[in-house]
Amino acid sequence: MKTIFSTIALFSAVLFATSCTEDMEYKDSKVSSVNQLYEPTDGKEVALQSSASASLFFEWESAKAEDSGSPLYEVVFDKEGGDFSKPIYKVLSDNGGSLNYATISHKTLNKIGAAAGLNSGETGTLVWTVMASRGLNYAMAKESKSLTITRLVGFEEIPAQLYLTGNATEGGVDASKAVACASPEKDKFEVFTKLEGGKTYKLVDRAAEGAKTFYISGNRIMEGEGETTVEKTGVYRIEMDFSIASVTIKEVSKMEFYFCPSGATTFELPYVGNGVFCGQDKVEFKQEGWGRDQRYKFLMTYADGSIQYWGTKNTTDSNPGAATPEDPYFYIMETPDNQWDQKWKLNNEFDGAADGYNPGAITKISVIFNVENYTHKVELAD
Repeated sequence: MKTIFSTIALFSAVLFATSCTEDMEYKDSKVSSVNQLYEPTDGKEVALQSSASASLFFEWESAKAEDSGSPLYEVVFDKEGGDFSKPIYKVLSDNGGSLNYATISHKTLNKIGAAAGLNSGETGTLVWTVMASRGLNYAMAKESKSLTITRLVGFEEIPAQLYLTGNATEGGVDASKAVACASPEKDKFEVFTKLEGGKTYKLVDRAAEGAKTFYISGNRIMEGEGETTVEKTGVYRIEMDFSIASVTIKEVSKMEFYFCPSGATTFELPYVGNGVFCGQDKVEFKQEGWGRDQRYKFLMTYADGSIQYWGTKNTTDSNPGAATPEDPYFYIMETPDNQWDQKWKLNNEFDGAADGYNPGAITKISVIFNVENYTHKVELAD
């Protein structure tokens, strides 16, 4: 009897093992197509916004899986006229692909527009549909819809640093000698530099080979391998705003020392390279009833005849005393067109007048634009 029970137990175990092997074999479940796309409506037009919270809602009818599990959803994009055989972009639906809707940010849509070949600020049409999948099996929706977007004018990814390089620049084509730009405000870059006429330059995000490149076309900043040709050799102020992909280029004719008591410039500070203007001359303080007046600022003149005053960034009505050249006292910024506001005062040692504190003294001044906080340095010439 014991032998019979043992035989039955062994036979049952074999049947159970065989059954488990067959039942536990993994098979990809079939999945149905999405029958209907709900949102956005066909032909919807969207002007993309740069706000991090800006998004567009996509929704569709749920698909069904053979094993009653949850399908995985992806919103699939293609160029207008495309058949999704080689989609340009895919986005998982919300909650890791498990939900029948997707919240897609405008910044992602901007990338999709770029993948479709649209330039910054350009309007174009995409087509979209939904792919449902379960394991290796997938099914495309039975319909697709069009979506017209206007890409962001600026860049969704703005470089942390920016440089100029090329045979038109002061550093030439050696990437390690690329000319660094300052960043006076978020998303903005600026440089004062000399460019050679008839030669080219480009913008890069680092002073090394393999950097991401940009170029200037008219008054726009473009991403890619293009270059910009300079028509005329000169010193230029280049202001770039990556948030709106715009650029302003002005040729600087001269930078001068402006002596407030006389309401006029008294000597020029020629451009010496690397974003620095430097000049020297005798400064004669003006005798007034209350003492000797030593107030000053700077005046920049552009090639088009327009002017820009540069004065103190930190309001002051005293001379620098023992302040070093690195002190914020010497920081400069653009100031309104007037004779007296936002000026500095020279120390007495720079009064080179015959009846001054240091007769015959020659003052050397450097205005420095190659640092984050534009500044200037005042010293006695050798």
